[in-house]
Amino acid sequence: MDTELTLQALGVVWLGAFLGGISSGGAGFGFAVVASAIWLHAIDPVRATALVVASGITLQAALIWPMRRKLDPQRLWPFLVAGLAGVPIGVYLLAHLKTDALKLSLGLFLVLFGLYALMRPRLPYVGGGGRAADAAVGFVSGIMGGIGGYSGVLPTIWTQLRGWPKDVARGVYQPFILTAHVATLALVGFVAFDRMGLILLAHAIPPLLAGGWVGWKIYGRLDERRFRQALAVLLVVSGAALVL
Repeated sequence: MDTELTLQALGVVWLGAFLGGISSGGAGFGFAVVASAIWLHAIDPVRATALVVASGITLQAALIWPMRRKLDPQRLWPFLVAGLAGVPIGVYLLAHLKTDALKLSLGLFLVLFGLYALMRPRLPYVGGGGRAADAAVGFVSGIMGGIGGYSGVLPTIWTQLRGWPKDVARGVYQPFILTAHVATLALVGFVAFDRMGLILLAHAIPPLLAGGWVGWKIYGRLDERRFRQALAVLLVVSGAALVL
């Protein structure tokens, strides 16, 4: 992005922040995929990743507070420990490799899984693997978080396969996303958060919080079935955004 912000570029930043905020407020995830799919039309990948994680930290911190009593440290810690180990690998891949093929593969997977979830009245239950399986999901998700802030995708799907209720699931993957974002920002922020990065973040926060508030109101009206359906739709939309 040029050092001078155009109205068109600001419109891209505002739109990505607002729609990503609705996604995260309503489902607890999806901000990174939705926002970055829009922001990458005007912002370079490294700076977009920094903006995604900085905005995600702001949004998730705001959304976790009303869910603080739903947090379950025993379920959460395997994801966190393994995820923190994966983030530096993802940041290295972001800086040294082209990630277009990975994003395309991730997008196709999200579309296919989302359609599958929509067509199935109930997802298959995965009860095996214990904390080791949770940690494996956390590790891969940490890598994805370092690559582009996509740390919430796999934990969201995994908690649905575990059969956890919506509040229990959000009490796991929301703090995981927040932690992965903080770790990613600590690693990429030094090179991506220059003066322009701070200006972009300042412009993104108001529509981000407004979108998060709208999404949270929607979440409060969803029962378990509709929440799972909303997640499936969001997976399809997020995947399509990455592919197109």
